[in-house]
Amino acid sequence: MRVAQVKEFGGPEVLVPAELPDPVAGPDEVVIAVDHIDTLFVQTQIRAGAFGEYFDVAPPYVPGGGVSGTVVSTGAEVDPAQWSGRRVIAAVEPGSYASLAAVPVDHLVPVPDGLGLREAAALIHDSVTALALLDLTALKAGETVLITGASGGMGTLLVQLARSRGARVVGVARGREKLALVLELGAHEVVDAALPDWPRRAAEALGGGADVVLDGVGGAVGAAAFPLTAPGGRFSAHGAPTGDFAAVLPEEAARRSITVLGIADVQIPPARRVALAARALEEAASGRLRTVVGAVYPLERAGEAHAVIEGRGVVGKVLLSV
Repeated sequence: MRVAQVKEFGGPEVLVPAELPDPVAGPDEVVIAVDHIDTLFVQTQIRAGAFGEYFDVAPPYVPGGGVSGTVVSTGAEVDPAQWSGRRVIAAVEPGSYASLAAVPVDHLVPVPDGLGLREAAALIHDSVTALALLDLTALKAGETVLITGASGGMGTLLVQLARSRGARVVGVARGREKLALVLELGAHEVVDAALPDWPRRAAEALGGGADVVLDGVGGAVGAAAFPLTAPGGRFSAHGAPTGDFAAVLPEEAARRSITVLGIADVQIPPARRVALAARALEEAASGRLRTVVGAVYPLERAGEAHAVIEGRGVVGKVLLSV
């Protein structure tokens, strides 16, 4: 099978095409002929050698993530009548940057009719985390939510899902094109993170503070977003494309009775991941949830895709195609 493999830790150029033996389905597995591959910013950070304390990978390795595709073979304990030829998505750890993937059958999520495999791939991880975050923070109608990184793969989903819950949505993004998209997706107000006084502008747009702050950026942006949380509100520091999660002083959070959530709070077991992904796919198939795919690169050009992701110029998701 064809793969994109990290030959050593480093820049995007270390992610190169390679050939590996085709996988064989274990007793409770299927093999998927991969159509599209989900990419995540954290994959670029792992490739560069970061987060070694959290991810036990050593070159050469094939990055793990998620795939969409068609089931082409089944293991001895899997009903071929139910799964052979079926369009599915699945999280794959490790080895998703590949033309074939062996996956446990209980990790599969069928793709509904009317939804393309490209669009389905864009929902594998981001929609699951987005739905889990909204459940975790218990965002409800009439509340105000601030979303940083609102034009990214998960941010675009959070904007729509929060709006569908009846919340008032303020999105933070960078640049005219991204801000226009966030408004189009349903945000009530947008704030340009490129402006030095963006926290002041966000406070004005919020009318004071946010009941919920969903920070997918981290670093200085996340640190500036935390004070925008209203007393008694909820602050989620789940993103770190800047290199660090938002730093929050526990005593300050306690003083203002703010519930602080981190990436550990959205580590979701497989069965719940499948349920949340199925929910998202149904929303997308019905037209209630729009996926935003900014760029698609062939598997052989995965290194270029990583460079584009790191450049932060693309709106929405970057996918790989097989």
